[in-house]
Amino acid sequence: MSTIHFSKMHGCGNDYIYVNTIDNRVDDPSHRSIEWSDRHKGIGADGLVLIGEPEGCDADFSMRIFNADGSEAMMCGNASRCVGKYVYERGLTRKTEIKLQTLSGIKTLFLHVNSSVVESVTVDMLQPKLEDENLFIWYQAPCHGTFVSMGNPHFVVFTPDVNDVEKFGPLWEHYPAFPQRCNIEFAHINNDGTIRTRVWERGSGITLACGTGACATAVASVLKKGKDRTSQIVMDGGTLSVEWREADNHVYLTGDAQFVFDGTIGTDD
Repeated sequence: MSTIHFSKMHGCGNDYIYVNTIDNRVDDPSHRSIEWSDRHKGIGADGLVLIGEPEGCDADFSMRIFNADGSEAMMCGNASRCVGKYVYERGLTRKTEIKLQTLSGIKTLFLHVNSSVVESVTVDMLQPKLEDENLFIWYQAPCHGTFVSMGNPHFVVFTPDVNDVEKFGPLWEHYPAFPQRCNIEFAHINNDGTIRTRVWERGSGITLACGTGACATAVASVLKKGKDRTSQIVMDGGTLSVEWREADNHVYLTGDAQFVFDGTIGTDD
């Protein structure tokens, strides 16, 4: 039996198990994610994040993400912020601008540091892809929504009741129009201009927050609701700030990142 050191972290309540694979070998991460993410029999998390060395590119670190069902995700804004906090506060780098290799490209992390503590992180999520801005689907109910890719697919629906996510999220994730499955956002613009959003994440179900989902919602709010390019997205786990800049067409995501606890777990080799 070998022992793996891990950290439990969360960004706006979106929690993952983080392992530094430079020092710890994780075999079959898909299986480990299923096993460790179990909230009753494991560590408990929305999934597993592996921090490693980059491969074949000019980046500082790499990030691989496995959902609670074992599927590998392309990108996670909340997880990338936590990676930034992890590598800085654990002494793996002194940089406050970090290039992070992900399956959806290299993302730049801007660390906001105070007295050696990373208080928040801004992630350059690059340009949104708008393959089908006006998507109509019928699956137990008719629905018009906006399809936005933030390196992973999102279907954003504006509705008076964001709790519809509990009924329709698991159905629409597997809708035939989404051959790779899809993240589903239900959003409502509040009187104060903030955007209340709940998310069904493919492979994980309802999560307290979703960074790419916040970005997709902000983009959809500009396109469909005439909102400003700077938004406050209020999710179950807290609020994320999103700016869709006209200058470069990039989406910038800002939010917290927190350590929860460290631990070790044994694996049968």
